[in-house]
This record gives sequence, structure tokens and C-alpha cells, in this order.
Amino acid sequence: MTDAQKTLAFVVYPGLTPLDLVGPLQVLSGLAQMDAGYRTVVVGATKDTVGTDTPLRVAPSHTFEEVPAPYAVLVPGGTVPTLRAMADERLLAWLRAAAGGAELVTSVCTGSLILGAAGLLEGKRATTHWMFRDLLAGLGATPVARRWVEDGSVITAAGVSAGIDLALHLVERLAGRRVATNIQFAIEYDPEPPQGALDWANQPYGDLKPLREHTLREGLAEHPALLEKLLAHT
Repeated sequence: MTDAQKTLAFVVYPGLTPLDLVGPLQVLSGLAQMDAGYRTVVVGATKDTVGTDTPLRVAPSHTFEEVPAPYAVLVPGGTVPTLRAMADERLLAWLRAAAGGAELVTSVCTGSLILGAAGLLEGKRATTHWMFRDLLAGLGATPVARRWVEDGSVITAAGVSAGIDLALHLVERLAGRRVATNIQFAIEYDPEPPQGALDWANQPYGDLKPLREHTLREGLAEHPALLEKLLAHT
């Protein structure tokens, strides 16, 4: 690392959704390869490998203590473990400290709930996975149904794959449209889902409601006051 480099820090905690992390990391690592003014790091409480919500395990490149003042922070999401992470005081304390000097504080999917638990969404417009978007109001944010939402230095993305969109937006903001387009071509990001575009008028909330209820019940089982706070605005 040089004194001139800006550090883009991606947060790791047990049980996260890998695509929330790796999608944006791939995009912004491309920026770091093209522009020596940036570097990407993956930070966690320790450098030990942690599990995810798939069989894949990941290991941070740095500890929280080694990256006290990043230029940008990105928090990935997940399901039950992410809600548990909302009460991880070590993680929350690092986020508060890092956000104090960061130019950009970002999240993917339910990672925004962790930002909210750290007090970083108060008075902000924000988004998250559509199943949990209403919970943002309980964290002082204004929920917005968009692919990503930018409110000053805070930028939040919707569910999982939206993290790639967020990261390409960040590249354009940091380095310009040409660089962002080049990276989009490099990763061949041109979505054509086999089932077609999502029909938001017919979202499968009923089918997925048990998943939401299980996530809330299991994730915040030891923190009923926080669960009550989140649900009070739904």
C-alpha cells in the first residue's frame, strides 16, 4: 500500500451470502487493477476463515485493526447470520469508526440492516432485499424500492445480484463511465435471466413469507427488543 492509495474495504462476518461480497469485490478489484490509486481489502474480526450460507468458506485479508480508516466500506448481507451480526458489537464499533472518516459507506442486500444497527442509516433513504425492506424504517431510514439508493455518502443496494450494479455505479462515480463500461465488458455482465425480468407486480411474497419469518425469528432470537423495534414500523 502507498500513502496515495484509497482503500476499499469489504466486510466479512460468519454466514454472509458470498455473491453479496464477491460480486462487488470482483468489480472493484478490476478498478484497483486499472487504477493504482485504489486497492481492495477484505476485513474481518480475525483472518480466520469463516463459513457462509453456502459450502464456501472465505478468509479476510486484513483484520479490523489493520484497516482503521478505509476510503470506502461495503457490508454484504445474508439471512439468519446477518440478523445475528446486527448485535455484534465488535463489528458495529468498527463500522461506526470507519464510517466516521470514510467517503463511501455501502451495503448489499440485508447488509444495510447491519449499517442501520450501527446507527449509520438515521435519516437516510435506503434499500435492501425486498423481503426485508420495510424493516429499514425501524432503523431510522426511509425505505426505497430501487436497485440501489444513494443518499450522500451512504449507498445501499437491493438483494444479492444488485451488488454488482452498485459496484459498477461506484466505479463510474470514482473513475468515470469509460472505466465502468470496460469492467462491465470484462466480466461480461449483461443479464438475461432464463425466467425473464422480475415481475414486481407478482412477487412471490406468500411463497417466501416463511423464509422471512424464520430469518427474523432465528436471527434475533436472543435480541427480542431489537426484533420488536424493527417490526414496530412494518
